[in-house]
Amino acid sequence: MNRTGHGYGHGDGALGGQGGSPGGGHGGDERTFAALPPAKGTAFARTWWGRAWLKALEDTALDGVQLKAGRRHARAGAVGAVTVRPGRITAVVKDRDGTAYRSDVLVRELSDDEWERFLDLAADSAGHIAALLDREMPPHLVEDAAAAGLDLLPGIGDLDPECGCEAWDHCPHTSALCYQVARLLDEDPFVLLLMRGRAERTLLDQLQARSVARASAPSASGGSGGSGGDGAPTSGTAAGAGGMPGVSAADAYAEGFLLPPLPAPPVVATDPGVSPALDTDTDPEPGVHPTALEFLATDAAARAHGMLVAALGPVHQESAGACLTAAQDAVRLAVDSPMPWITARLAAGSGRTPAELDLATRAWRLGGAAALSVLEEEWAPDGESLARAGTRLSEAWEDDERPALHRSGARWTAVGTDGQLRLGVDGRWWPYAREGARWSPAGPPDRDPAVALAAALTTALTTGPTGDGT
Repeated sequence: MNRTGHGYGHGDGALGGQGGSPGGGHGGDERTFAALPPAKGTAFARTWWGRAWLKALEDTALDGVQLKAGRRHARAGAVGAVTVRPGRITAVVKDRDGTAYRSDVLVRELSDDEWERFLDLAADSAGHIAALLDREMPPHLVEDAAAAGLDLLPGIGDLDPECGCEAWDHCPHTSALCYQVARLLDEDPFVLLLMRGRAERTLLDQLQARSVARASAPSASGGSGGSGGDGAPTSGTAAGAGGMPGVSAADAYAEGFLLPPLPAPPVVATDPGVSPALDTDTDPEPGVHPTALEFLATDAAARAHGMLVAALGPVHQESAGACLTAAQDAVRLAVDSPMPWITARLAAGSGRTPAELDLATRAWRLGGAAALSVLEEEWAPDGESLARAGTRLSEAWEDDERPALHRSGARWTAVGTDGQLRLGVDGRWWPYAREGARWSPAGPPDRDPAVALAAALTTALTTGPTGDGT
């Protein structure tokens, strides 16, 4: 299908050229991209505009077998350097036997009138230009262009093949070229605009000139720098809110498309600082305790400082305790509570007795929210986890020394002793020992259930059933 009719570029330039003249709307601009490595195991298009390019190819090609062969060629790295110029993309593509073919795909260039409409659309929105500079194709720009009769992305029949193998449809070589170009489009949508007739530098120069012209054009209310109908200045040193002098957004934007670099991140203070003193001569409202509020303010400042340190560190991390429930957070606060009466309020507020809160804080010190969950919640492990634990426990003791174990859910109690083993949802095993009528955490967790159970039994023998060390 060797069509070179009206509206298509021609391939007279040398393959592999490194760029053309920077001026003008068509004909002279050209970019050459080095051959890309094989694309095994990755998609050819990640962006929506890259996928739209491939859809145009796949909707146009009449022979699906040749299309698949082209995809295999592209994956294998058989496409050489790709030259992009207005109206045409070109590359040498090799068959498996090493035979090389020059392959071209023709794309219709936009007319001068169409480019004028495109420039108007892009200049109307700073967001369109910012996205292009960030190597993205904004969907709204494509939609606005389509509404104005401009098809930036190709559709069915818009990719016209020419290949030295003289195939009548998209052959494996032109198909491979299109798949490879999709990878280029992913990285730089200006490649598509160059096919349509304008190079990046040309477009940006024309857009900037248009923006400057708009900013300096006389306003409808009496001229640039003059006053509007109410006597207020309209540009330049226009009065802003409150009568303060300023610069209009159009003038500021006309200075250039690129924003200044962001300032350096703030330097984090070494500590969260001192909380305000709230115990003043003024009597507080009933039920409000200044000391408790100072405690909460100190805690909030420390947590905020920790979040800031984590966010500005070399690797962003979530701050610990960011997703605690109210009952969990009450335990966290009780760990650092300075006064017994604050601890009592935390116990009441979280629905615990003072003894239950004391036990919860002991668990928290050993492992935070995970340890608290093991203390207060019950769950049912899967059979595989239980089988692995049973095997490990059987291997850890001789037959005549192995303690008999009674299991209930995720808890294994050594029969005739005050030792217990608990499995957390994270797969770690926690030692527990009986203290009077309750079970208490007896140490840090371990991945090995035998190690954790040995710690539980040792603690139970040391403290005794009453927890008095006998």
